[in-house]
Amino acid sequence: MLLVKLGGSVLTDKGRLRSPRRTAIRRLARELAAARAPLLVVHGAGSYGHILARKHRLNEGGATRAKRGAAARVQADVKALDGLVVDALIAAGLAAVPIPPSAVLSLDDGRVSSIDLTPFLEFSSMSFTPVTFGDVVRDLRRGFSICSGDLLMLELARAFRPERALFVADVDGLFTADPKTHKSARLLEAVKPSDLPQVKFRAASRTDVTGSIEGKVRRMFEIADHVDECWIVNGNVKNRVRDALRGRHVVGTRVSRGP
Repeated sequence: MLLVKLGGSVLTDKGRLRSPRRTAIRRLARELAAARAPLLVVHGAGSYGHILARKHRLNEGGATRAKRGAAARVQADVKALDGLVVDALIAAGLAAVPIPPSAVLSLDDGRVSSIDLTPFLEFSSMSFTPVTFGDVVRDLRRGFSICSGDLLMLELARAFRPERALFVADVDGLFTADPKTHKSARLLEAVKPSDLPQVKFRAASRTDVTGSIEGKVRRMFEIADHVDECWIVNGNVKNRVRDALRGRHVVGTRVSRGP
């Protein structure tokens, strides 16, 4: 079993509302199919979720009519992006089935309160490829909140104990600083918690409602406890995802909880 998170920055232009990168989606679908192994797929919301969620502060919940309308709009939008991903996976030869988090998961002040893994377990047992995504979900305290793809990765890693977890990003891995703004940034080929002091993390982006890069990396350390290998690789480089899923050596960052 392989667990894959397709980042929203790879699937969409995160600066433009509802702007899919269709060519990238189709290529990545073919690379996932080429792994020829059972898959669980999670994807981010990108510009289908973060822009409106940030504008209306949906991660904080709320009971106003405007917030409910915005939450409904974001739910519809992320399902539309999921439809593009699922269609591409089916075209690539995978029997992909969508499993919306809002139907199987509830939060309590941002933490998982309950999750029904039955659809993932049963579809996987029949050789389907479950596909889930960052979504607006019920929250016992806030009314509703945002469930990130990273949180879903952790829950699925705990349940399935996959051989490999792969985070597909728009950079080669974790660097000592943001490589998009610091030319001297150095790629870390392996990272563990004790390495974090050498990393100059940037703040969460203007549109991202699922936390900072440092928070995402710390979540990856939790996930690494439940998998044989955990990697960050660049989804914008052709065949890198395919090769990483096949266990080949690729440019990227291996994430571990070890000393």
